[in-house]
Amino acid sequence: MSRVIRALFLGTVATAALSACDRRAAPLPSDSSETDVLVGAWRSHLQVNSGAFAGMKDLEFMYVFNFGGTMTESSNYDASPPVQPAYGVWRKTGAREFEARYEFYNTKPPAAFAEILKGGGWTPDGYGLFVENIKIAQDGQSFTSSMTYTMYDNTGKPTDASGGATGSGTRIGF
Repeated sequence: MSRVIRALFLGTVATAALSACDRRAAPLPSDSSETDVLVGAWRSHLQVNSGAFAGMKDLEFMYVFNFGGTMTESSNYDASPPVQPAYGVWRKTGAREFEARYEFYNTKPPAAFAEILKGGGWTPDGYGLFVENIKIAQDGQSFTSSMTYTMYDNTGKPTDASGGATGSGTRIGF
């Protein structure tokens, strides 16, 4: 009897796993023909106008917008200070217009280099939230954007490091 139950359980798990891989299993933010224009990999250049990132003149982001409305972002500054990629969601807001909301963890440097040698290092220092409005060009190969970002401390309170930026991006392809 236990072999039958085990086989049924494994069959159920396998079916669920295969269903999760099916693109149709994830609900699309709206009609796929309208959202396909954003889905894919992009590279952007940002001009930060205010806030903690205002000194970054060569800031670049790489994005992946997935079917179903999730996304990942990484920047050329992810190692300075070390932070993980940002994760978030996106939705269609108009004709070739989208809003992305994504968050990342912030870190603070150790007080002394010796802390790293002892197994310490960059510790959690709150998080940030980007809200970006993206307008895709008619050809679907580039975009312009405006962004606000809010920085939060470890207790979840907004800090005065928040600001804004404008961007332009191109699709990554062959």
